[in-house]
Amino acid sequence: MSEFSWKIGGEAGYGIMTTGFILGKSFVRAGFFVFDTNEYPSLIRGGHNTYTVRISEDPVFSHSKKIDILVALTDIAIEKHKKEVRKDGFIIYDEGFVNVKELKGINLIPVPLTKIAIEKGGQNIMRNNVALGASFALIDVDPEILYDAIRDTFKGKKGEDIAQTNINVAKAGYEYVLEKFQNINKIKIKSNGKQKRMYINGNEAIAIGAIKAGCKFYAAYPMTPASSILHYLASKENDYNIIVKQTEDEIAAIHMAIGASFAGVRAMTGTSGGGFSLMTEALGLAAITETPLVVVLAQRPGPSTGLPTHTEQGDLRFAMHASNGEFPRVIVAPGDVNECFYETFNAFNIAEKYQLPVIIITDKFLAESHATTDPFFIDGMKIDRGQLLSEDKAKNIQDYKRYENTISGISLRALPSQENTIFKAATDEHDEYGRLSEEPADRIIQVDKRFRKMKVLETEIDGAKFYGDKDAEVIIVSWGSTKGPILEAMKLLHKKDIKVGFLQILYIIPFPVNKTKSFLEDAKKKILIENNKTGQLGSVIKEKTGIDMDYKILKYDGRPFTPEEIVSQIEEVLIHDKL
Repeated sequence: MSEFSWKIGGEAGYGIMTTGFILGKSFVRAGFFVFDTNEYPSLIRGGHNTYTVRISEDPVFSHSKKIDILVALTDIAIEKHKKEVRKDGFIIYDEGFVNVKELKGINLIPVPLTKIAIEKGGQNIMRNNVALGASFALIDVDPEILYDAIRDTFKGKKGEDIAQTNINVAKAGYEYVLEKFQNINKIKIKSNGKQKRMYINGNEAIAIGAIKAGCKFYAAYPMTPASSILHYLASKENDYNIIVKQTEDEIAAIHMAIGASFAGVRAMTGTSGGGFSLMTEALGLAAITETPLVVVLAQRPGPSTGLPTHTEQGDLRFAMHASNGEFPRVIVAPGDVNECFYETFNAFNIAEKYQLPVIIITDKFLAESHATTDPFFIDGMKIDRGQLLSEDKAKNIQDYKRYENTISGISLRALPSQENTIFKAATDEHDEYGRLSEEPADRIIQVDKRFRKMKVLETEIDGAKFYGDKDAEVIIVSWGSTKGPILEAMKLLHKKDIKVGFLQILYIIPFPVNKTKSFLEDAKKKILIENNKTGQLGSVIKEKTGIDMDYKILKYDGRPFTPEEIVSQIEEVLIHDKL
């Protein structure tokens, strides 16, 4: 076996998220490739929570539909997930607390998780670490990697005793299964050596990208799934001299970020769809004053509160047209943790160089799923502040026009208090000096000037990536977090001798028209894959290129695609075409 998947299910408050992360971190340290994802309801306590971890000898980009080990801390976990367990897989459950009937083809591993935790001097909640130890007894790896991960997780939390107690209960779980189930065929998996890899999620990668880009101010109101950007940056305030402000609402957050940027500080804000709705008026403020701004829009299902802790890609058109009037903006849709880092860094450079808002659009699946990746390659990454006026150059300014009608559409940007650069920055239309004007000529000059930036920008951005064979039988088109499941589906399809290509649209604005046409105009079968109801990217492709998708695979139940779902639906398309 080159890989396996593990899932834990139970109520909120059972330590589900910490337990899953510890297991994933253990295998990362042992040299494996890991991908994890979680699911939880919009409740403070209770409800059914899961954490799924996929471990492999080879790179993995998504979770899998089937699991090899299920840890069930409640009866509900059994009922909901027993069909996901592979033939000859395992279900570990808390004997005495969880009822399980015999399941054909599945190995049942009853373990007195709660009893062991108490006997070893722990608390009820520590049954999750007993379950971790029990899980490791079913896998042919050294359990010391688990104990080290537990030690690091609890280091500094109420002293060394807590860490050691958690290790003791995990060891007890491990030894219990070894003794009681000696004839079980263990899962065998080999690592390729203990290479140094990071294990991070999309929000952490965005936050690190912002730090690398020189972000010195972040303002946000907590909103799932963007909240952990706020938490991560707050933990790094002192290390990187950043001001992180939790505001009273999203309106305050975006205005504070705009104010900081206007004063010359690289600034960012982040939210989800409902909070972005509140930010839209201020987005226009940044646009008309040509103030650089980076906004993270971490999508979740709407409308209104919708499914606040689940995932969807329903806000694409909203982001493209948010705020009143017409103005240039950039929308980038990273598809994995690497792109979250690099494109966030690029977003700050683009925002300053072109003096406009840049929206980084993600979703819950990408924001909160952890993946292994090599350390980011940062050589050559340079901060570009564009046409920002230096103090020395300001001294020689004779007639400063903040909104000068230049060929590129980009004007010299002065900061408050610089010599010879007094100007007005208001929300009304203006002339080149910033003076309010309702003259038709000034209106036309300023609108055209702002939009000319996009002509220059289009030549500098490669807005799409292609994977696979251009002459393949099927060309998939998608964006954002669907990238991982699609790449995994391509592996499965390749084993079935089905050639597939994948065009990932990375930048929605400016849209990569020429590249999209080059891959789609002569494609045999074009299949759109999106986590929404209406196929929003498909409508953008039609608008920009005139090309229609042949088929659409759409999902909008609040859950991400699995690779197996994509394979199944592509096979249906191919069968349909042959009939």
